[in-house]
Formats: sequence, C-alpha cells, structure tokens
Amino acid sequence: MKKIILIGVLCVTTLFSFSQKKPVVDTAHGKVSGVQLGEVAVFKGVPFAAPPVGALRWRAPQPVANWSGVRACDKFSASPMQGKPVPFNMWTEEFIAPPEPLSEDCLYLNIWTKGKSKKDKLPVFVWIYGGGFVSGSSACAIYDGEEMAKQGIVFVSINYRVGVFGFLAHPELTRESGKRASGNYGLMDQLEALRWIQKNITAFGGDPNNVTIAGQSAGSFSINALVASSLGKGLFHKAIAQSGGFLGSGTIGRQLPEAEESGVVFSAKVQATTLQQLRSLPDSIIQQAAAKMPWGSFAPVFEDYVLPTQILRHFREGKHNDVPLLTGWVTGDGMLRAGNALPPGQFIKQAEVKYKDASGQFLELFPATTKEESRASQVRLGLCEFAVLPSHLWAVYNKSDSYLYQVSFVPTDKPDFPNYGSFHTSEVPYALHTLHRWNRPWQERDRVQEQIMSTYWINFIRTGNPNGTGVPEWSTYTADTGLIQDFGDEIKQGPILQKEIAFLASRINRELRQRPAGK
Repeated sequence: MKKIILIGVLCVTTLFSFSQKKPVVDTAHGKVSGVQLGEVAVFKGVPFAAPPVGALRWRAPQPVANWSGVRACDKFSASPMQGKPVPFNMWTEEFIAPPEPLSEDCLYLNIWTKGKSKKDKLPVFVWIYGGGFVSGSSACAIYDGEEMAKQGIVFVSINYRVGVFGFLAHPELTRESGKRASGNYGLMDQLEALRWIQKNITAFGGDPNNVTIAGQSAGSFSINALVASSLGKGLFHKAIAQSGGFLGSGTIGRQLPEAEESGVVFSAKVQATTLQQLRSLPDSIIQQAAAKMPWGSFAPVFEDYVLPTQILRHFREGKHNDVPLLTGWVTGDGMLRAGNALPPGQFIKQAEVKYKDASGQFLELFPATTKEESRASQVRLGLCEFAVLPSHLWAVYNKSDSYLYQVSFVPTDKPDFPNYGSFHTSEVPYALHTLHRWNRPWQERDRVQEQIMSTYWINFIRTGNPNGTGVPEWSTYTADTGLIQDFGDEIKQGPILQKEIAFLASRINRELRQRPAGK
C-alpha cells in the first residue's frame, strides 16, 4: 500500500508523465508531447491561439480550442505568411525563416526546458523575432533554445502574424473592432502568447512571475511596444531590446488615419469593397498584392488601444510598464540606411531646414564637407536615430535599472564570403549561445565572446542584473555618466556617442515641451 501511495505522489509532482524519450505535459487546453534531448525537453508547435483564418483573419487572436488525447508537438509549425524567405547579403540561411511551409495558421510557440516539476519555478525567456514586421519565424536556426535551457532558463519562442496579415489597418476594421483601432494584430498575437505563458508555463517548470521578453530588430521594436502597451501590464517582468525602438527613431510605425489610408489603397488593389470579400480572398493573392505596396505600409499603428498615439510622451510621463531593461545596438545598425545617403549639399540643406539655429552644432557632430564624410555622418546618424537614441531615452525615462550596450565585435570571416563587419543581427547567436547553429569556422575569440555575452543575458534573465561571477562589471546607465558596455575584441565600459545623443535628445525634449499635450 505504501508503494502505491508513493507512486501517486510522484505522478503529482513530476512534470513529465511519460518516458524520458517522449515527455508529456498537461496544459490548460490538453496534453502535449515533445522530444527529450538529453536533460532538455523540447516542445515545438504548441498552439497558443486559434488559427487566424477565414472569419478570424484581421481579428484579435482568439483562445485556442481544447483537444482530447495527446497532441504531438515535436516539430515547428508553419511560419507566418510572407514573401518566400531566401538568404540575402549577410543574412545566410541560419538567419532566415524556412522557405516552407508558410501559412496564416501560424500562431504556435516552442519551449525548451529542463524543468522536471511545477515546483522548479525556473526563469522564463520569451524570444520575439525580427524581420521588419513583414517576415520572420521562430524556426530560424539561430533562435534555438537548447543551450539556454541547459542553464536553467525556460526558453520560449513565439510566432506572430507579419506583413499585411499582421498589420493591415482599414476604416471598416476599425469600426468592427469596437476599440476604435485596427492594424496591430501581430502585436496582439504577442500579447496572447504572453497570456498563454502566464496560464501554462508552470506546467513546464517555469515561473510566471519571472518572465523576460526579448527581441531583435522588429523584435526589439515589439519589446518597446509591449512595454508601452497598457495591455502588457503584468505579463512580463524584464525586457531585452536589441537594435531598435520607437522612441525618437521615426523609422517604423504610423498614426491610425495614415495606416487606414494605406488599407483603403490596398483594398482597391485587390478589388475588394467589403471585409467579407477581403477575408474570402486566397492568402496568395493577398500576399502578392501586399508585396507591391510601399515599404512601411504594414507596420505597428499608434491608435491608443494597443499602442499610445504619442509613445514618446507616454514614456516620458512614466505611463509605460516600467521594468528592468537591457538594450543596445551593433555598430552595423547604421548601415541599414546607407543606401539612401544624400549628397553633401542636400544633407547640409536638410539639416539647416530641420535644425535651423542649431544646424551649425548638428553639422559639427555630423560633418559633410566631402561625399565620403557626408555618407559616414549619415550612417552614424542612422545608427543614432534607429537604436542609440531610443535606447538612451528609454533608459532615461525608466525608473527601473537600465543597462546599455554596443556591439562592435566582428564575427570571424566565412571563407569566400564578404566581411560585413559587426552587422545587424550578428550579435544574436552570441547572446543566445547559438554559434553552433551558424556555419562558420569559429575561433577561440568567438567562443569567449559568446560565453561572456550569453552569461550577461542569462544573469539578467534570472535577476534583472547582468552582473555576476566571471564577467566584467556592467554599470547601470544614466545620462550623466553615459556608461555603455562595449562588446569589442575587448569588453569595456565607456561613454559612447555621448555628444550626439545629448544633442538629439535635447531637440526631441524641446519639441515635446513645445507641443501641446495630446499632440
């Protein structure tokens, strides 16, 4: 009799009820089975919302339906609908979503955990991919979560709708919503995934009260959005934003009226006069038409439901979800705008119009006496506007501790492949400890960088502070000290781009003071 009681107790306290080769977890919607990789259990393609197809296209995500039996979750789901993913420039296949399958039915997440019991309460890390809000997938090789899971982190990666399927705004959609808003379906997917995690992650050994959200590029903008959104309150406790943010950048996102106008133009292109007609069109027709729209037609919308219409003022007034922050950029982020460099005369004239009496000071910081100097200044300005200034302003407006970084480290060359330097996204495999998923002849310098960077990230995920044994000290950021952790061949602290940041931040704050509230 004692043996029977003991077995019953083990069934209650043990997380995985089947054999180690096929772990099974009971979620709020039904049982899921995964795959055991050594000490780490992996669950891929776990549904967190109903498929957003048919009548659910361009609607807020709906709860996932319950199922009976055990659902096999041992492979990635389809990636969201987008143009066919193909490697380009520096972004080799490890950085790109699988070319197929692509589907509107994409709202699934993946979990890596070595938790064995609901009592484990391991820190939870939620990864949100980039891709300019028009592409991306949680199935990219460099987003693998096994190594972090080995360190006691429950690693979760999520899919969300992108492009026209994730960010179409339209007057009819706005009226239908009952929220006077439309267009942010991709961000609502992210919020729904976080709600699912709050309800279910304990069953995977995770702590719903210790959740860190993180992302890079459009994923970084997404983190900025989730921290801004009142709908995100209580769903996470720390934030990591890598390369990009809304504060002061002006590069991504539009006000609702402008976004609705794009939606009307798009509807005309596909010859649809009603929402029913739009929703009945094949996804391939929708995607083909969307690909012909101007860049930025489908991106986050400032509409005062998911996102505040005046996001900079929102942060400045402390209305955001104030949590510990780790944020920064790679030096190659500035190259994202390099192809649009203006001739020196045009750049100078633009500066005089924009900055008026302060244009002389601006041109001292960003000189343009020659074509080469002008291009270099514009690359540096692009870096500041895209990532440096948003990171600075977010940290300044945050009451919680904030840690800023710059990555100047250049990955070891790949034979017969151009050297793109410290390029946009190159830091991700170092931070996530996934260099083994990126095919290059890595050297000891790369391994050391990976070990240190991923240690900082894991420390922050656990405690909200990147510091710990075996890594150089990383001070909190303030506008006064300007101390930023520079990840180069040597890892050191120092004030980086401090004069440029101070000038650009002062101009933004001046505009805010002059602008009436609500404008």
